[in-house]
Amino acid sequence: MKKSQALNAPAYENVTRSINPGTGEALGEYSRTSVEEIAQMVQKARYVQKSWQAVPLKKRISYVIKFRDYIMNNLDELAEATARDNGKTRVDAMVAEIVPAAMGVSYYCKNAKRFLKDRPLAMGNILFINKRSKIVRVPWGVVGIIGPWNYPFSIPFSEVVMALLAGNTVLLKTSDETQVIGHHLKNCIESAGLPNGVFQYVNIPGRFAGDAFLNAGLDKLFFTGSVAVGKYLMKKASETLTPLSLELGGNDPMIVCEDADLERATNGAVWAGLQNAGQSCGGVERIYVHEKVYDRFMDMLARKVESLRVGYDTDHNMDIGAMTAERQIRTVQAHIDDAMAKGAIIYAQSKSPKNSKGQFIPCTVLADVDHTMDVMRDETFGPVLGVMKVKDIEEAIELANDSYLGLTGSVWSRNWSRAMKIARKIQAGAVTVNDHLMSHGLAETPWGGFKQSAIGRSHGDIGFAEMTQPQVIVNDILPFVKRDFWWHPHSRAVYEGVRGVVELLYGPGLVRRLRGGMNLMKVFFRTFTSWK
Repeated sequence: MKKSQALNAPAYENVTRSINPGTGEALGEYSRTSVEEIAQMVQKARYVQKSWQAVPLKKRISYVIKFRDYIMNNLDELAEATARDNGKTRVDAMVAEIVPAAMGVSYYCKNAKRFLKDRPLAMGNILFINKRSKIVRVPWGVVGIIGPWNYPFSIPFSEVVMALLAGNTVLLKTSDETQVIGHHLKNCIESAGLPNGVFQYVNIPGRFAGDAFLNAGLDKLFFTGSVAVGKYLMKKASETLTPLSLELGGNDPMIVCEDADLERATNGAVWAGLQNAGQSCGGVERIYVHEKVYDRFMDMLARKVESLRVGYDTDHNMDIGAMTAERQIRTVQAHIDDAMAKGAIIYAQSKSPKNSKGQFIPCTVLADVDHTMDVMRDETFGPVLGVMKVKDIEEAIELANDSYLGLTGSVWSRNWSRAMKIARKIQAGAVTVNDHLMSHGLAETPWGGFKQSAIGRSHGDIGFAEMTQPQVIVNDILPFVKRDFWWHPHSRAVYEGVRGVVELLYGPGLVRRLRGGMNLMKVFFRTFTSWK
């Protein structure tokens, strides 16, 4: 680092203080990483990356599979830590964080060889009959990962797994709000005994992380968070042309057809829209219900939402936990206030715990909403569902696509074939039929969005490919060929021969093709002669 950079490095407290959002209880203090240290960590990671890349894949897998051993040996502790640190219930922690992490390790270790193997390319033209091409996957080098606070274990964990298997070294930064589970994640990865410098954990305030990572010279940055921060990182990365993979916000639609199973649909809306206190970028936020079933849907949804138990989970006795970040409560309340000021009504609402020091907000169903309201236009990221009545499914599709975001969506119908046709019309990176959100837990399913929701993908073979860059290797398979016939020296005959290739292959009529072939043959045998 240049001296001027060090002098201008941002100042911040040397510790992060973790608070349980469900109780206000202090959970611990964690030492900060300085900007200068990050530059040194990147240098260290770069120094060891080539040797890590050279480790046989089978050996890299043997390291990574140990992550699963750590998870299996600490299942309850990890769920408990996630619940205390993030505020979600223990069931949420287990089903959306711990289980997908264990499954992801298994899937990627099993399929890494297939994802990374060389891919031969079919010959494209007889003119190059002596050429054979293949694509090889090359790790980026030093990869930075900035994880979110809403799924602090599972989201960055899968990216670390893919990055390491692909041969990258990794710097991981987890959220300020979730340092407890971040350090559990650190311990999990370090338990495998990776070579020194292959994985390094970073604790720096989020507002400084992107600049620090990019200034330090990362080869690629993976970020999960807000659209606003994603745009800032793109602008910053443009200075060095550092590639980014961005998983950003969502304002995700749910379409309920007139033939939907309303019991399943309302159950799905409650789970996908309100679990984790609605803090899921891929969760349900907007619901469009066919007018023929609207009243029944709303009555069923209201009963279920009103029965939800909101509070701090001590013994699996709550359904919805706390908001992780206090500032997010203000955003959620602002969206509700905006909607009601423009004519929306609160159709149903859960109770909230009384006399609690926790960051709780009631689960809310809004009716009489429209697309002038923030709750239907922007990501709310809280336990709020806006529901609109539609006259037909074409109107629902149009409204579903009326958004600058396009992360997920869902279609609910008993007619699977029709539902699939509707799904293909939704402008979103992941669309499910008779379910929602769960595709993020499938390791084999790429995750990402359209529009301003994402750049790049995580998970699956496409996500794995994000951890490498393709390199083309072309091999000349005829060693006795001295030169290609169009090489120097040039002549009129060479020109006619090259022209003849096009005529032979694509010329209209037999005569022209024959003429082209004859001109080609006049110079073809130059390939076997020396340049004199």
